[in-house]
Amino acid sequence: METTFGPAFSAVSTITKAEPSSSYKQHRRTPSSSSTMAYSPRDEDDSMPPISTPRRSDSAMSVRSLHSESNMSLRSTFSLHEEEEDTEPQVFAEQPSVKLCCQLCCSVFKDPVITTCGVSEKCPVDTAKLTVVVNNIAVAEQIGELFIHCKYGCRPATSGKPGAFEVDPVGCPFTIKLSARKDHEAGCDYRPVRCPNNPSCPPLLTMNLEAHLKACEHIKCPHSKYGCTFIGNQDTYEAHLEMCKFEGLKEFLQQTDDRFHEMQVALAQKDQDIAFLRSMLGKLSEKLDQLEKNLELKFDVLDENQSKLGEDLMEFRRDASMLNVSVNTPILTTPSCLAAYDPQQIFKCKGTFVGHQGPVWCLCVYSTGDLLFSGSSDKTIKVWDTCTTYKCQKTLEGHDGIVLALCIQGFVQTSPPGDRLWPLSFPQVWDIQTLQKVNTIRAHDNPVCTLVSSHNMLFSGSLKAIKVWDIMGTELKLKKELTGLNHWVRALVASQNHLYSGSYQTIKIWDIRSLECVHVLQTSGGSVYSIAVTNHHIVCGTYENLIHVWDIESKEQVRTLTGHVGTVYALAVISTPDQTKVFSASYDRSLRVWSMDNMICTQTLLRHQGSVTALAVSRGRLFSGAVDSTVKVWTC
Repeated sequence: METTFGPAFSAVSTITKAEPSSSYKQHRRTPSSSSTMAYSPRDEDDSMPPISTPRRSDSAMSVRSLHSESNMSLRSTFSLHEEEEDTEPQVFAEQPSVKLCCQLCCSVFKDPVITTCGVSEKCPVDTAKLTVVVNNIAVAEQIGELFIHCKYGCRPATSGKPGAFEVDPVGCPFTIKLSARKDHEAGCDYRPVRCPNNPSCPPLLTMNLEAHLKACEHIKCPHSKYGCTFIGNQDTYEAHLEMCKFEGLKEFLQQTDDRFHEMQVALAQKDQDIAFLRSMLGKLSEKLDQLEKNLELKFDVLDENQSKLGEDLMEFRRDASMLNVSVNTPILTTPSCLAAYDPQQIFKCKGTFVGHQGPVWCLCVYSTGDLLFSGSSDKTIKVWDTCTTYKCQKTLEGHDGIVLALCIQGFVQTSPPGDRLWPLSFPQVWDIQTLQKVNTIRAHDNPVCTLVSSHNMLFSGSLKAIKVWDIMGTELKLKKELTGLNHWVRALVASQNHLYSGSYQTIKIWDIRSLECVHVLQTSGGSVYSIAVTNHHIVCGTYENLIHVWDIESKEQVRTLTGHVGTVYALAVISTPDQTKVFSASYDRSLRVWSMDNMICTQTLLRHQGSVTALAVSRGRLFSGAVDSTVKVWTC
């Protein structure tokens, strides 16, 4: 019986980034330099390269594309822009590359993304709703580097074609980067404005506003909202302020306005709190209904089992009454046969650790002290006792975001001896003996997907890079950055003298001593999400449900294991002198046990109520963390 202990990117096309340049160019244009959006990139020899996007199997995985069924703030890191209707003029200084244009409407992509249907970008013309997997960062960066004319230097094209624009020789003369467009146009001297004193004043340009205000005859008293009716020019305005009866009360009036604003803010906050409480009450009601249904279902199963047990008992009694065997008849056994009997090991769920308030993304075992560390979306690390009390010893708080990776590095120092725990995403250093935070280090500009330590070095994987750090006490000193990776490094394993990294559909093998890449393995079936290394094999799990197996010596692929119906997020290995077992965790909410002797699945474990995202092994036990916020313990 199970016992309760205690109280998840798809591929992005890689396109060379343009050389950095200034945000805008200051030069006077001529009509001959104008261009419009009406051009056909299909006339060029260069064609759009196909971008393959694998089927999305986990709708809520972030960083590691592990955006769970929960809110998953890893979308806080890779959030998608809301669709906006862009009707502003857009005239490019130079004709954009065909690779940045839609093949349907020949226009530059508005919001480059990768979708579940295989479409690489959203067409600016086609407004159909698409299910977006991830932003196409590489294409978006190149589009942002294109130079366009300021919209206040454009006018509708004389050809009269709807939606076409050309350069206005009397407008703004600047060309700017598309990414810096809003910043420039917000302060452009050619931006049309209205007189703040009187909407009836003729339209002005920003550059002429100051001169107009000096001569404007419609200046109102700053206390007009309190009832002052004065309207005049700059000269009479200054004389009026000296006599205005509201001027002497301006401090009192300002304090009254501030107090009124504070009351409005407080009222709005109370409204939000009430809405939140109503939402929570609705969720609790739904959960209560679900629990009642589950309880009824369990009672039905219990009644059915009880009825079947009664029938079996009656049949056993009938069979026993028909037997006439002497009680004293000796029973002969063959010790050699009993010794040769080797039943199949069956893993069973022995308990569940509960306490996290969000999906569990990573697990790490400290075998010396029988401690299990779990990182979650609730921005905490929980420390579980797996030997005596089976309870949460402490909750490590203070993280700014989701904890996606954990790593333990032990070392000996003069006083006191200890070990260090390194979590994500600004790696924080915790002393395992005291469970106190001792340091915080900024490692990458992008979120860190994986952490692993070996040879007194820490390896951290992020977007297109692996950083190697020398561990010096509680400090990290950058030793080298491993590049040449084409996507997020979602899998990282250190085994003996080699480091194995998984990025997109490639596994790279690095020599830990020289930090050079010594071999590359190409995969299929989507991006690599997990890697495990046994004595004889290299195993990797992919985005499209497959598990590939290579011979560790020859580097030849020997088998592809199938059975999962979701992304394989984690792999773990338990080896004995007699056999080696590999455990796989998947988006399909299941764990599978694979015998590496004959490459078959010997057991499927079904207990989690959400995607299984993390695995850890210790002393023959298997720990699994999932999106259902629990950690389960499995033993034979």
